[in-house]
Amino acid sequence: MIVAEQKPLQEIKALISNAQNVLVVGCGTCVTVCFAGGEREAAILAASLRMSTRLDGKPQEIRHETVQRQCEWEYLDQIAELVQQADIVLSLGCGIGVQAIAEHFPQKWVVPGLNTTFLGLPSEQGVWVERCAACGDCILGLTGGICPIARCSKSLLNGPCGGSEDGHCEISPDTPCAWQLIYDRLLSMDKLHLLMEIQPPKNWRTSRDGGPRKIVREDLRLPTKEE
Repeated sequence: MIVAEQKPLQEIKALISNAQNVLVVGCGTCVTVCFAGGEREAAILAASLRMSTRLDGKPQEIRHETVQRQCEWEYLDQIAELVQQADIVLSLGCGIGVQAIAEHFPQKWVVPGLNTTFLGLPSEQGVWVERCAACGDCILGLTGGICPIARCSKSLLNGPCGGSEDGHCEISPDTPCAWQLIYDRLLSMDKLHLLMEIQPPKNWRTSRDGGPRKIVREDLRLPTKEE
């Protein structure tokens, strides 16, 4: 899931300071799960902004609405009228959601209310940890389902560096060494032989070197008028 956290209130107020009518848009998927931008968070933020702007002597009209997913046009169409009525849209979606709203409503100024942090999972109540860097060249089949790109502080592909100690990363005793985890996992599965083959340098062209990425599934596309 995409993990994000809400920006400080003062930063958000600065982003919307020149608008009179503000629409706060929540998202019902990833950012709802991590309690950053769902219906509840959108309502609380809208109320906080109304109260804070009144106290500042510059009251703003703040409305809120939540869509199932900000990254799909069909859900954004449901709030088209509200968007048109607003001077500015404050998105509580991830960075993709912000850009999707801006692209779908090109005449409307859209600003982010969240900081998108990483792709991760909840390790315990109230704690989310990074697990994937979306690098575009997955090697989890060789590392026992443990990602060295995201979980090794140096993104090493051929074992730990010299700084790991007692199974922990040199950056912090609270951070487990990803390669220790990989070794232990492969040992338990009797697959240590997977570590014997040296991995070539990371091909970062599948990540950001080639610019924005795009996936096309021809079997899922709808025929165009030309076709």
